[in-house]
Amino acid sequence: MAESGPSALRFAYKGSRLKPLRAFCQVARLGSVSRAAEALYLSQPAVTLQLQALERELGVRLLERSGRRLTPTREGELLYEMARPLVEGLDGLAASFREQVRGLDAGELNVAAGSSTILYLLPGIVDAFRQRHADVRLSLHNVTGASGLDLLRNDAVDLAVGSMLDVPADLSYAPVYRFEPMLIMPPDHPLADKRELKLEDLSPYGLILPPKRLTTYRLVDLVFQQNRVPYTVALEVGGWEVIKQYVAMGLGISIVTAICLTEADRQRLAARSLARWFPSRSYGIVMRKGKFLSAQARAFVELIKPEVLAAREYDQSGHSER
Repeated sequence: MAESGPSALRFAYKGSRLKPLRAFCQVARLGSVSRAAEALYLSQPAVTLQLQALERELGVRLLERSGRRLTPTREGELLYEMARPLVEGLDGLAASFREQVRGLDAGELNVAAGSSTILYLLPGIVDAFRQRHADVRLSLHNVTGASGLDLLRNDAVDLAVGSMLDVPADLSYAPVYRFEPMLIMPPDHPLADKRELKLEDLSPYGLILPPKRLTTYRLVDLVFQQNRVPYTVALEVGGWEVIKQYVAMGLGISIVTAICLTEADRQRLAARSLARWFPSRSYGIVMRKGKFLSAQARAFVELIKPEVLAAREYDQSGHSER
């Protein structure tokens, strides 16, 4: 049964509050009850009644006459600022909904990647994808380490792009790009022009490295330990751009992956390859084994490396992964 009593009447009244708010916004915008009535396809008395009802409910005067024009009072200006986005949002709901439905028809693509991958590797790929598939809603999820793998396992993302050293059994990793390890320093640093660079030459200089929890720090430590070369860490800081900036300021030297070195860095940094001691870093595509790839995901992978799809189809046809 329908609820009766004062509370039900208040609920019914509030349910139709949009009409007086729409009438008020039109009058505030157009400065005239008659013009607002025309815009709303209502009679002038109907608009006037709605304005009066709204003023009674709020207990303030919302409009005042200024010459031949109705203008909002101080309270009316405040209400107009609050109500206009609501009224316009509801009035445009149907069109917005249809637009979103078209987006659903085109599909969406969720890709997980680390900061360096998003910053240095993906811009060209994303640009090419957007030009070919403008209707697909593409979301890049900025993740680190295990959090990206969790998104993959929970199907919160379609695929991941990044670097992996140890690949879990439930995931597949297809390396696509390889980047050398590089020593970076200011251009006038003693090591910049040293003819034959040795690992021991780095010992006197403090290193600027990412935090210990990250793979780069652990790899640097492992190589120095294996070669029994002492080293010092001058500063721990996250992000290749920050590290490059601090190196350029002369606060230390660093060991980075060549992926982060751009043309602009040539003016402020000297770089020397450390491939003799440190392994190259691969970047590629990570997917959950057995996951069906949507058409938009396949298109994205195709832009990175077509061979990945061919290898995946070979594996899913019943052969074991290599």
